[in-house]
Amino acid sequence: MKDFKVSVKETTNDTIVKFEVNQFITKHLSFEFNNIDEAKLSPLAQQLFHLPFVKKVYISGNFIAIERYNIVAWADVQDEVAQQIEAYLNEGGVVITEDATPKKQTPVTVYAEATPNPAVMKFVANKKIATAVFEFTSIDEAKLSPLASELFHLPFIKSVFIEENYVSVTKYDMAEWQDITVELREFIRNFIADGKEVVLPGAAEKMETSAPQLDRKFEGLDDTSKEIVNILEEYVKPAVASDGGNIQFIEYNADVKNVSVLLQGACSGCPSSTFTLKNGIENMLKQMLPGKVETVEAING
Repeated sequence: MKDFKVSVKETTNDTIVKFEVNQFITKHLSFEFNNIDEAKLSPLAQQLFHLPFVKKVYISGNFIAIERYNIVAWADVQDEVAQQIEAYLNEGGVVITEDATPKKQTPVTVYAEATPNPAVMKFVANKKIATAVFEFTSIDEAKLSPLASELFHLPFIKSVFIEENYVSVTKYDMAEWQDITVELREFIRNFIADGKEVVLPGAAEKMETSAPQLDRKFEGLDDTSKEIVNILEEYVKPAVASDGGNIQFIEYNADVKNVSVLLQGACSGCPSSTFTLKNGIENMLKQMLPGKVETVEAING
């Protein structure tokens, strides 16, 4: 069993639903099938076409998008389809055969972007490269990520943070960005373009701080902690993600009204961002949860 999980995601087109998988099912390639004959090289798509309402199947990265005929509403069948796809994948079913020809692919591009932390550079790809958030601070931790493992062989790499479509790299002071940025950008671009696995399948389930694990922990939190997590997700995470970082809830101590959060990526180890985030989050939580929060402790990852 490979522990594939499939979730239903609605789209702006009410005839199309995306079935997102917690692992990549193609090597960053895209395939489109308009009928069962076209789908001969995709056993998964062929199986889906046996459903009478399936009009078109699109497979890419970590999702399957299906367009339906109007004989059914997605609300009536989408959960069953998700279960069918999940069961197929977990039973080792083939998604795409090696002989399949992908749609014309968009070339992989990666650009470098400075962050508020002078020790961190953000490398942004035009493709989705991970299905969860990962941070690696040593080569031993990086065993779950072939990309991070290779980056750690470079002497100036201190830590690697991987998000949905970017990699934030923290360097040691021994190197200057003007000397290494082009090398890093090309290395990451070539790695992705070659179809190599950025993160191993199932890695998110093996890491305690990964999104799937945190989702499970969320259910066991008290009501105030859940409110704090939701505030961080809605108001704080999008801002820090744009700077190449991440923030995660650690715990809430009701006795002293203290919140502990973990700073990752570009946010970690940056004196200005640590101070700004701590005070910004502290003020926000005080205002939004009056009487429940007094202090915020920001811990660097």
